[in-house]
Amino acid sequence: MSAFASAQAPRDVVMVRPHRFAPNPETIADNLFQPRTPVTPTAALAEAAYREVTAMVDTLTGAGIRVHLFEDEEAGRPDSVFPNNWFTTHPDGRVALYPMYSPNRRTERRRDVIDALRSTFRITGVHDYSVLEDEELYLEGTGSMVLDHDHRVAYVARSFRSHDRAVAMVCQDLGYRPVVFTTVDGRGAPIYHTNVMMAVGPKVALVALDSIPDAGERHAVAASLATTGHTVVELASSQLDEFAGNTIELTGADGPVLVLSSRALASLTPQQVEVITAHTRLLPIDVPTIELAGGSVRCMIAGIHLAPRQAPPGAPRQAARPVPQPA
Repeated sequence: MSAFASAQAPRDVVMVRPHRFAPNPETIADNLFQPRTPVTPTAALAEAAYREVTAMVDTLTGAGIRVHLFEDEEAGRPDSVFPNNWFTTHPDGRVALYPMYSPNRRTERRRDVIDALRSTFRITGVHDYSVLEDEELYLEGTGSMVLDHDHRVAYVARSFRSHDRAVAMVCQDLGYRPVVFTTVDGRGAPIYHTNVMMAVGPKVALVALDSIPDAGERHAVAASLATTGHTVVELASSQLDEFAGNTIELTGADGPVLVLSSRALASLTPQQVEVITAHTRLLPIDVPTIELAGGSVRCMIAGIHLAPRQAPPGAPRQAARPVPQPA
């Protein structure tokens, strides 16, 4: 393992390359990061998304991050490019599967992905919370929860996608302290996923504290981040619209990198960049087509926080195989 490796900034990630990408019509009501005018699915749109994911995999791999890439050739799964919503992995070997708000996202949960991880990493148990869908209790993975694995804290913005009862159950089972709060975006609406308004790395956190209207809850978030020793970079509502909060810190061959979209980087001020780069290198990636679905690079990455099984030195980990181009 690299000397730079951190439980909070994994070296291995899962990504899904979609062949039939399209913005999801079932999520547009509460995902205000999607364009208000629905985007018509076309073959050209799917091909552009396919190319963006391929280029992102190449960029991450070039930085020394191991990408476990899975193909999705199925129709009817427009958001499959965002695997972080349906499962999480944890340093103690556990995997959790989550209840999804939109019915057409529930088939994104794939046993073959978990089985592939099991062949490479030590998995000690699987918690399946998808049965909570029957009670209309939703919690969409690391979209709903921004997890600080080092300090066992789960930051959660309430929404249709993040129900208090589901949060309490998952945090109790997995051993995280929940910090739950209400948000309001620049339009006065709740923010649908926590990971578009905050990101927590090993040492630096990006967070839109002004989007938390309740002073007590806002103080609780700030105090928790201070207690865990994080340097806080405060984001403005306008920067959230550019996906500046939808970032993830990973461990590359030469140390930590903060993965963010080119659009997000363009929205950061020089002062914010200076603070961030004191702790980690910026790795911008172009994903304008994917961002039409209301998520950015953080949503495209499911971090692997599991210990590897014993493998020969230099054994490849990237799950890559020749595949057909998108239909």
